[in-house]
Amino acid sequence: MKRTIFLVLLTFCAVFNIGAQNICPQTIAHRGDWMPEGSAENSRTSLRRALDLGIFGSEIDIWITRDGHIMVNHDPTYEGISLQDTTYAACKKLRLENGEKMPQLKDLLKILKKSKSPTRLVVEVKSHRDPQRSRDCATAAVAAIRKYGVEDRVLYISFSIEACETIHQLAPTADIAYLSGNRTPAEVHQMGLTGIDYNIKVFRKHPEWVAEAHALGMNVNVWTVDKPDDIRAMRDLGVDYITTNKPALCDQLLQR
Repeated sequence: MKRTIFLVLLTFCAVFNIGAQNICPQTIAHRGDWMPEGSAENSRTSLRRALDLGIFGSEIDIWITRDGHIMVNHDPTYEGISLQDTTYAACKKLRLENGEKMPQLKDLLKILKKSKSPTRLVVEVKSHRDPQRSRDCATAAVAAIRKYGVEDRVLYISFSIEACETIHQLAPTADIAYLSGNRTPAEVHQMGLTGIDYNIKVFRKHPEWVAEAHALGMNVNVWTVDKPDDIRAMRDLGVDYITTNKPALCDQLLQR
């Protein structure tokens, strides 16, 4: 009976858009502001550029090496080296497209700590081949973020249930969003997480999930949205955050 009432309330909220939290979404730079010349994905420069924009957030991707170092890169491999299977000794030789060394998480945390920008760091714990390694990566990330005293300036996201659960256990008040798009807002809420962060295709299929999440007090992020018409559509749907490869353009469109 209680579940029936709950579902009825959620449907009511979805229909009448009750529970929307932001009038206008905010911008998150996907892998930092990496597209301009001289920048690169998940680089020091891309983070600094995002911080200079003053947008809501700048997203990065992290992997843990065999010897416990947290490297920042999107793909599981770089130049043929599997980050989760190698050591830091191999990773420190890797160079990004703009010539920078591949950063460790601590390198970007130092930049964040020194910055006066309101921009937050959105840390994606990547899904490792072994779920325990995802847990290890999440554990190490929480410890590093605490070490640099920037807990209030960091949000976590992951496709890995294990990583999300680990972060929630270690940092119960942290903002954590699930990425996979295969669970309803109610299911994610039951995990103790604070948000859903789903691909735009998911919200086109389930637009009601935005209001349902808001009714549960959760945040809603959508990725990766680069086309102006899609940015406007997600704004009109009522999402809280838009993750994009074009943060300056997105922020400009949202302010109109």
